Amino acid sequence: MASQTLQQICCEQPNMVPNNLKTNDPKSTQATSTNDEVEVVVERAQWLRAAVLGANDGLLSTTSLLLGVGAAKTDRWSMSLAGLAGALAGSCSMAVGEFVSVSTQRDIEEKLIVSGGGEESGVSIVLPNPHKAAAASALAFLSGSIVPLIPAALIGDHVTSVVVIVAVATLALAMFGWGGARFGGSSRPKVSAVRVVVGGWLAMAVTYGLLKPFDRHHGN
Repeated sequence: MASQTLQQICCEQPNMVPNNLKTNDPKSTQATSTNDEVEVVVERAQWLRAAVLGANDGLLSTTSLLLGVGAAKTDRWSMSLAGLAGALAGSCSMAVGEFVSVSTQRDIEEKLIVSGGGEESGVSIVLPNPHKAAAASALAFLSGSIVPLIPAALIGDHVTSVVVIVAVATLALAMFGWGGARFGGSSRPKVSAVRVVVGGWLAMAVTYGLLKPFDRHHGN
């Protein structure tokens, strides 16, 4: 009878259960450990997603912009200025877009938690942070943009500058593709790296090819 009373009290008022009774249950300990691991993975995935997408977009968009301007004009100053403007505009755009997207996601998850009684259950739930995601995306975009901007600003010869920009961007794309897949838990990081590189080459080629005819018009 005493054991039944204790069991009823523990079920009705879980906060009154002694610590030793809580921790001695292997299932409860395992569940708590699993929840902590899930929280860490979710938080890491949020940061990784924003950082990888931002850096990859900054690298590819700035590289394509530099090559497009370089196809029409051989002036190093024009290329560098266009690339810098694209980097700043892109970082602001990424920050705003990520903030709006994550804020909407957070609002939806909060409504689901309230409707499902998650707040009353006392379960720790990780919600995405729109401010952190926006800042991470903006900084990552700028970091990726710096990669092609450095050779564009430092190398005087136009042909050499274009070749170095493409080579450096290719290496960085492969690293971003491999790193994003690796840290994201993918079992095929090399395949992901190849996809990112091929996609980057296509974007560079299309931008360069579409703007190259304007070089002849400018020369005339």
